[in-house]
Amino acid sequence: MKNASSGSKFATGNMNFTDSEKVYGLVQCTPDISETDCRICLQRDMVELSECCGKKQGGRVLRPSCIAWFELSLFYDSSSIDTPSPTPFDPPLTPSFAPPEATRNKESLQFTLSVVKAATGDFHDDNKLGQGGFGSVYKGKLKNGQEIAVKRLSKHSSQGELEFRNEILLVAKLQHRNLVSLLGFCLEGTERILVYEYVSNGSLDQFIFDSIKRGQLNWEMCYKIICGIARGILYLHEDSRLKIIHRDLKASNVLLDEEMNPKITDFGLARLYSMNQIQGNTHRTVGTYGYMVLEYAVHGQFSVKCDIFSLGVLLLETVIGKRNSWVNDSGEIEHLPSHTWKNWKEGTSENLINPMLRNSSNSKEEIIRCNHIGLLCVQELAAKRPTMASVVLMLNTNSLSLPLPLQPAFLMYGNISEAGLSTSDENLRSNQPVQSTDSDATP
Repeated sequence: MKNASSGSKFATGNMNFTDSEKVYGLVQCTPDISETDCRICLQRDMVELSECCGKKQGGRVLRPSCIAWFELSLFYDSSSIDTPSPTPFDPPLTPSFAPPEATRNKESLQFTLSVVKAATGDFHDDNKLGQGGFGSVYKGKLKNGQEIAVKRLSKHSSQGELEFRNEILLVAKLQHRNLVSLLGFCLEGTERILVYEYVSNGSLDQFIFDSIKRGQLNWEMCYKIICGIARGILYLHEDSRLKIIHRDLKASNVLLDEEMNPKITDFGLARLYSMNQIQGNTHRTVGTYGYMVLEYAVHGQFSVKCDIFSLGVLLLETVIGKRNSWVNDSGEIEHLPSHTWKNWKEGTSENLINPMLRNSSNSKEEIIRCNHIGLLCVQELAAKRPTMASVVLMLNTNSLSLPLPLQPAFLMYGNISEAGLSTSDENLRSNQPVQSTDSDATP
């Protein structure tokens, strides 16, 4: 930008677009954020603008802390750059449970049981897509031809009521292209049902771990998936009106649409947090072995850094093509983060590149860089893990130098059982969900 005011964090500029046209731009940050955070915020805006508006004649991205705007015509007063920075938004409050009418009226969200049964063939097994910790998921089709995914909560799940309430509250208020959209719900008798958009290509784990389907992936697809997941979590952490910790980010909770765009699902375990809250404590530990970090699994301490850790594990799984834990030839359990870190220290990271991705053109350096970013996310010390904004910036800016990663948390994974959380080798081998409850637990 040619015209800038560091004091007001505001800049404008222009450049030749064609021989006869110019493109004009404006960027601005709120005065309450640092220059580093301003740069990170604007970097995210640039990524969004390039994806949504690269072939358009104008576009803008508005965030609580920064804006970026471009047009092919002059839209600002070029005679002065002393425009005051926008007033920062008030930090959102952590809401108590409220009905979905707060976002959309009840009639637009609620489905009758008869409609859901008709759409799924009365929950016929032929339409069953899978089964999770709290019930089954079915494919359905409404009378208007729209395909849907129906999550039917188990009637015998003592914890399911909390997850159902939480998911209605959270997901109905979230709108992002990398999150699965909630279309509605059904509450009739003992039935508790969530209705989602149908995502046609299934879950990410089916592609990275299936010996046949993994052949459909190339590095460009994997990179697109990784960046999309990061953007979705960034939205949950920083850019949505609600600030959310997912708490169960894993490969099976990332769905892929017909264009292989990732969509994060299963917010039943998500936890609201205030923007002013660094971390919280819970008596109720929920999640999946292999993706849970020690401070949460053992001590119940949750923060956005728990999601960062899970993303790091998921990133390594996607790039390397291995599950987060496996049994080696000696019968010992190995963990992907520690295995990756060992190779990084020895300078042999190239050995970990998924063979299916080796043939992608000019991808080796990018893949090794993604491994490096994954290692930064799984560091044992939560304070050393990057924020999600930093992860997005690192993924989209190859010129940005990366700090050296420290020891990953998985090197101490075996201490979980000593700290009082019941685990077993079988749990670790199978990546089973874990739920540890207390009588005074809160959703």
